[in-house]
Amino acid sequence: MNTRTWLAIRTVLTLIVLAGLALDAYVHFDLAWAYAAVKTSTLSGSDMFRFEGALAILAALLLAIRPHRYTVGFAFLVTAGGAAAVLVYRYVNVGGFGPVPNMYEPNWYGEKTLSAWAEGIGALAALALLVALILRARSSNAVTPRRAARV
Repeated sequence: MNTRTWLAIRTVLTLIVLAGLALDAYVHFDLAWAYAAVKTSTLSGSDMFRFEGALAILAALLLAIRPHRYTVGFAFLVTAGGAAAVLVYRYVNVGGFGPVPNMYEPNWYGEKTLSAWAEGIGALAALALLVALILRARSSNAVTPRRAARV
């Protein structure tokens, strides 16, 4: 793959991940107030929503500043974790455990659906970008010694 094609693929996948993280952060900060009553003695649902929003912002900033395997991996963990959480708490009544309140909510509504799609698509794009970065690094490491041996 030539450099121009690789740059285009990396840019498009990065932008998709950044858009997913931005939507993730927006939805979680926007809905945090609605989960204030869902709480334990330690945490509230609002705290968890704000934490997820903050993680999404952090992942987006790190990815925008330096799109590297580690930052892409972190973005994947944030988006995949968010997607998994929204799906589990939609379909399974996990209940509260430890300091985590019972976040079960068996309904779909606009922002929840938007968050699930954004996190899912963001996670898939982050995974694709992570695999591409790893494969690119391996191929460049494999090529470098052969070129050095010829010189």
